[in-house]
Amino acid sequence: MPRVLVLGIGNTIMSDDGVGAKVVQELQREYRFPAGVDVVDGGTLGLALLPLLEGKSHVIMVDAVETGKQPGFCVRLVGEELPSALDTKLSPHQLGLKDLLGAAQLMGRTLPELVLVGVQPKSLALGSELSAEVNLQVETMKGAVLKELERIGAHVEPVSPPPSYRWDQ
Repeated sequence: MPRVLVLGIGNTIMSDDGVGAKVVQELQREYRFPAGVDVVDGGTLGLALLPLLEGKSHVIMVDAVETGKQPGFCVRLVGEELPSALDTKLSPHQLGLKDLLGAAQLMGRTLPELVLVGVQPKSLALGSELSAEVNLQVETMKGAVLKELERIGAHVEPVSPPPSYRWDQ
């Protein structure tokens, strides 16, 4: 059984930088995850997230990432693609994310398989709302995370809608 961490990263008061947190929060509300799958809003914690990597076979990170493409452009990055994607610092947490991975290696920890589900931001201005371009990709990003989970054998189930009550009976 895989041990998986789905990690949303970003600052929710810096517009599109908060997309990772939003995607993870929606996944937490909408799906039930099997034992061995932790879904965490990592915010801007950086190196404080190091203990969460312990014992994981897979980490799926969700974040805004500089791609040089148009706002809302989604990417899936793995392996050697990751370090260069984290070189362009969008906000203070990305330095922490790159440091997090480096610190894990320096401590002799075997890094899990890493996948980044990312989107090109439009705005990193102060504000709690995502730009229209990035907001349109939230469902796509959730689907990409679910696809990654299925790929590694972690089957999720949608949360059943609550029963409807009719008060006029």
